[in-house]
Amino acid sequence: MNEVNKTLYIPLYGKSKVSRQGIILNDPSAERIWKEEAFPIRGKSKSKWLAYNMAMRARVFDDWTERMLQRNNDALVLHLGCGLDSRSMRVKTHYSEWVDCDLPEVIEIRKKYFQGNETYHMMPLDASRPEQIGSLPECDTAIVVLEGLSMYLTNSQVRGLLQALDKRYRELHVLMDVYTEFGVKASRYKNPVNDVGVSKLYGIDDIESITDGLRIRFVKEHSFTPAALVKELAPIDRLFFNLLFRGKLYRKIYRLYELKA
Repeated sequence: MNEVNKTLYIPLYGKSKVSRQGIILNDPSAERIWKEEAFPIRGKSKSKWLAYNMAMRARVFDDWTERMLQRNNDALVLHLGCGLDSRSMRVKTHYSEWVDCDLPEVIEIRKKYFQGNETYHMMPLDASRPEQIGSLPECDTAIVVLEGLSMYLTNSQVRGLLQALDKRYRELHVLMDVYTEFGVKASRYKNPVNDVGVSKLYGIDDIESITDGLRIRFVKEHSFTPAALVKELAPIDRLFFNLLFRGKLYRKIYRLYELKA
């Protein structure tokens, strides 16, 4: 696996660690896969604070996907850059069809732990190649999860991906996390992905410049760390977590955008 693909083990470790504690995220699949994969992460990637953050981010995406499915019960769910995530199992709302997509080598590893069926599928897809969006299933409405993906794509590639989705589906609901340009600069020194060899990341300061000329539009910004989830931490951990991940500096680094067409 290349360096970018190896980053999937960082959120996997975090979700597994937090799930074992019985807080924020119930993810037995992450616990099992982490134990079997035994990937040697080190440094900042093993921080308990990062584990809390990864679990909360996953939970925010889960809850948003649940809400979108409750409003659009016939929608197609697309998780692009899915890694070894088990969101399709954590989300309890019924879905008509769910497709998890990632690069071919990642999908091959996924197939060791997940099995497709009539409503759940896995497909190799390179998000930097928008022409591949045409291979995805047809549907009127698509709910698109872009978690931990945009920072590995140039702004032009992110726009190309959104444009391809915009053309493919009549109605779109997208949740996407992004680094800011400041966040990219700061990440050169403190980003856990450095621990697996990633050195090049990309930031977005103006999401509307990415969607300019497309049907898809910015809806609102979400919090990665809702107060209700932070309250599940032990009091002393809650104090330090708030300092690290809930201040103005964190928002200058990292954003979570909802888009719609």
